[in-house]
Amino acid sequence: FSIHVLLIVTVTMRSATATAWSENDATGEDVYPPLWYLAPENLLDYLVKDNKIVIDAWNYQERLGVYKNLLNSSAKYFTAFGSQNFGNILWGLPLQHGWQFRTGRLADPSSVTSCGREDGDLLCISVRSWWSCMNYYLSVIPFLGAVEAGLFGQLQYEIEILPPEERRTDFCYSVADCWSRIPELMDDWKAYFEVNNFTFFFIFSGSPATFSFKLDDALSLMWRAHVASIAYALPKFQDSLKYLSDPEANFGEDWASAVDFIAATHFRTDLPTTNNFQAFLPQRMLVEGDVLPFICDFSPQQNRVLVSMKALHRANQLTGGLLLKLWRKAMSTEAGRKMGRELIGNLASS
Repeated sequence: FSIHVLLIVTVTMRSATATAWSENDATGEDVYPPLWYLAPENLLDYLVKDNKIVIDAWNYQERLGVYKNLLNSSAKYFTAFGSQNFGNILWGLPLQHGWQFRTGRLADPSSVTSCGREDGDLLCISVRSWWSCMNYYLSVIPFLGAVEAGLFGQLQYEIEILPPEERRTDFCYSVADCWSRIPELMDDWKAYFEVNNFTFFFIFSGSPATFSFKLDDALSLMWRAHVASIAYALPKFQDSLKYLSDPEANFGEDWASAVDFIAATHFRTDLPTTNNFQAFLPQRMLVEGDVLPFICDFSPQQNRVLVSMKALHRANQLTGGLLLKLWRKAMSTEAGRKMGRELIGNLASS
């Protein structure tokens, strides 16, 4: 039964990512998100005012710094996974955010303002951007969950997140505020960042099997919170899709759907794996007139990936979500998840 589900997803996505995946290793591009070295690496690098650390999450560099602080503070738990903190499974979040910035997806899609534009405020993150609003729940909320979990120790200042100019009620801005509005989501992220849990996950007992099992536990909690963030934000910002072209809006929803399938495998989101995985994503926003699989400035592999994601999303919709349920059932054991991860990896050589 599980094999049949794997075959369904394989047929849907097969041949999509092969060359794009391997090409990324040969480009020599910076492995870090844009402006990574300029992002605040310590919480005290942010503005401190009225006994509060004030973070402008609508500035790319400051939001990127939230990720940098999360990675720096959790680095000690990932030393066994390679040097330079490359094995930290949080890398998927800032790398995805960097791709959004690099491809113009954080800019004002309505063009009413110059927010995020090269000829305006390039570092501005627009609240009209569907991508930026979705990302808020995968940046600020994990960060505040980590604060509550004690990842940064006992802070002498409270954390305050500045609100956007519009849609202020769609976000929360402090640990207390977020706990009052989205307690379940905060609890999911807090559970991942609990220091005691980190200590449990990454104590190496000398047994490779035990070590692998504990990493799988960490990935399980991280992906559970990740998927919960998307599930909460997706209906909230559905109306923001109106600012996007139809092809881009469809791609955004297809990508959100694909994450559900990826998450079920407990896919490892360290730096090299995530960079390889993101290589097939489009290098610009889709516009009216982009017709899959014939977008001329996209590689054949990128075109096929977008077609595959659309097909997977459509198949799941047509089955009323049954395809995802069957996939999750197939991924309910470590053996199944291993097969799922191998399936994703094997796409690179198909």
